[in-house]
This record gives sequence, structure tokens and C-alpha cells, in this order.
Amino acid sequence: MNTIHPSAHVSRGVELGSGNVVGPGVVIHPGVRLGDDNWIGAGVVLGAPPEVRSFAHPRDEEDSYGAGLLIGSQNVIREAAQVHQGSQRPTEIGDGAFIMNQVYVAHDGNIGNGVTLASSVLLAGHVTVGERANLGLGVAVHQFRTVGVGAMVGMGSVVTADVPAFAKVYGVPARVVGANVVGMQRSGIANADAEDLDRRYRDGTAFDDVLSRLLG
Repeated sequence: MNTIHPSAHVSRGVELGSGNVVGPGVVIHPGVRLGDDNWIGAGVVLGAPPEVRSFAHPRDEEDSYGAGLLIGSQNVIREAAQVHQGSQRPTEIGDGAFIMNQVYVAHDGNIGNGVTLASSVLLAGHVTVGERANLGLGVAVHQFRTVGVGAMVGMGSVVTADVPAFAKVYGVPARVVGANVVGMQRSGIANADAEDLDRRYRDGTAFDDVLSRLLG
């Protein structure tokens, strides 16, 4: 059973699992599939058409002109966040993400399991965020960029290049300053491996062999 506020608008054709809480003023467009036990805060918009200039916009709000939006289970999506559906493939959010207020996820994005997006994070089209990555307040990510598994991006950073797995980056543009050692340790990675990767990131030396071993 889902709990849907009377002021929310859930379009025909939306697929809902069970145990979802949908708050006041939420709009869920056609083409959205939502798993179980998600919490959707007030004013969230899910599955609006992709913001692509050449893309047709529907005349009827019950029509879907995009490639869809797939959301897993046990996610929290806070107030006034927006997640658009894809233009070429579905936008996807995995399981257990924590998406804070006023976050924007553009078309064709892919958000992995356990990701944290702090307030006002802006993700352009075709951005991939790996599992357990953490993006701080007000981070902006350029289109077609990847933020790797377990990476941490400092608040206010502008990401213009791919962020390696487990990296710690910040700045405008964002630069690698080390490894997310605490996050790695919380994920069960040995201290020696975390410290080795941190040293390599800081020194600018080769790290592919370490990542290959850690990522399997």
C-alpha cells in the first residue's frame, strides 16, 4: 500500500511498488516506474520531459515523450527535487539513495545505489554517479561526466572531468586532492589499500592497478 497526499498528481501509466510515501504537491509524470518504500517530499517532480531543445514536449500532461525514469527502492527524495526522464534511454536511480532538497538530475542520468546528493546539486544530462558516491552542497557536474564509485565531491565544486573511484575532489574546476579514505574504510576496504590509493592520488602517480584490484 502506498501513501499519496491528496494534492499529489500521479499520472496514468505510472508504475508504483508498495510502501511509497508521496508528499504534497508531488508530480509524477507518465513513464515513471517506482519501486518500494521510497519517500518523496513535497513539490518533487519526477519524470518531466527531458530538457532538450529539439525534443517534443507533450500537449497533454498524461502523454510521455521521453525514454522513461526508473527508480529503485528505499530512496529518499527531498523537497523540490527534480528528476527528468531520459531522451535516449531511461534515467535511472538505484536503491537507497539520499537526494536532498532542490537537487536536479537531468535526462539520461544514472545514479547508483547508496548515493548521497546534498542540497542543490545539479547534474547535467548523461551524468553517471557511482555507488556510494557523495556530492556536497551545490555541486555542479558537466554533461557526460562520471563520478566514480565511493568518490567524494566537496561543496560548491564544478566537475568538468571524470572523477575516479574513491577520489576526493573539490574546487572550480574540481581537482583530485586525495582518496576518500573514510568512505573506503566504511565500505570495508583495508586501511593499507585506502592509504595506498590516497598517496597515489596526492602524488599524481599511477593508480589503475589499485582500482582494478579494489573494484574487482
